[in-house]
Amino acid sequence: MSKTKIVYLFTCMYLLMAFSSPADNSLVQSGTNADSLDIKIGQMIMMGINERTSLDSMDTLRNELRYKTGGIIIFEKNLTKTSSAENLRKLISNLQAEASIPLFISIDEEGGKVHRLKEKYGFVPMPSAAVSGALSPDSTYNYAIRLAAELSYLGFNLNFAPVVDIAINPDNPIIAKVQRSYSSSADMVTNHALAFIRAHHHYGIHTTLKHFPGHGSSSTDTHKDLVDVTNQWQLRELIPYNRIIDSGQCDAIISCHVVNCHLDTNCIPSTLSKNINTDLLREVLGFNGVIFSDDMQMYAISKHYGIENAVAMAINSGVDVLVFGNNVNAFDRATATQVHAIIKKLVLSGVIDMKRIEESYRRIMALKNKKY
Repeated sequence: MSKTKIVYLFTCMYLLMAFSSPADNSLVQSGTNADSLDIKIGQMIMMGINERTSLDSMDTLRNELRYKTGGIIIFEKNLTKTSSAENLRKLISNLQAEASIPLFISIDEEGGKVHRLKEKYGFVPMPSAAVSGALSPDSTYNYAIRLAAELSYLGFNLNFAPVVDIAINPDNPIIAKVQRSYSSSADMVTNHALAFIRAHHHYGIHTTLKHFPGHGSSSTDTHKDLVDVTNQWQLRELIPYNRIIDSGQCDAIISCHVVNCHLDTNCIPSTLSKNINTDLLREVLGFNGVIFSDDMQMYAISKHYGIENAVAMAINSGVDVLVFGNNVNAFDRATATQVHAIIKKLVLSGVIDMKRIEESYRRIMALKNKKY
């Protein structure tokens, strides 16, 4: 490790000491070395399923579910307009039935604007983070416990929430302006996020903090292009992550696509940055859980990095699960088979060390086996 990196790490540690106590650095061992490379790579892939609302007997997705993908992400387009809960529950059950290892069945259920299971389909109401953040953490818990019960009933086991971005920029078009942040206070964000997490854990639902290392100060949207937060980002954006990791309640974290040249002097998007995902998140903050990528098809990545290059950089940076939501034009959509082949090629050619695959596989299996 270079002298510059050592100084950087110890500076971060010093600045965060006021907010933390020593984290548990033990890595839960799960899965075995005897499992095949194909299985291990498959667990690192999460896919959107296009417009499917059911799984036909001849669907090609069935073969991919057996060992080429470890997770599925559900969107509003996967809901039927009538009998929504019944049909979604059947779809999820059928997806799980095809998998050789139980799937992560995930969804973005933050509430407010990011609310796939809307009331018009017969699901429970869920206010935005900004609305519940203006109330007490008990209110956040009460809303979240109903949501978690519903998710459990439907068959979900992973929610890509809560957002722990701090509302630093009130005009942020992707966070504060659309009410996705609990507060401009790091303490309030942390307290509400913990209440949200506790409610989900009550029903056995894993949660995911997002968007690391902080999207709250941005002024543009990573769905559309690269977003540079170098001049706006503040160290306090790490406080919710540090405290929730330290509490032992952090299951997983999403790394976002923002550029922060203070944290990575090469100005690489966070999802692709070893300095951010390994040096900062794992070594400084002591996080040993699963790191998910933000959607790899968002333009911040897809416009500037080829898929093979982006996959290699993300995995080598420390990301454990690559998410391909397939919310793009049909021509640009990916299949699990394609992503699996890319990762396997990169491993066999030595671009990705087998050690990285082993590390991710153990973390993923540990989370899949985690009980509350």
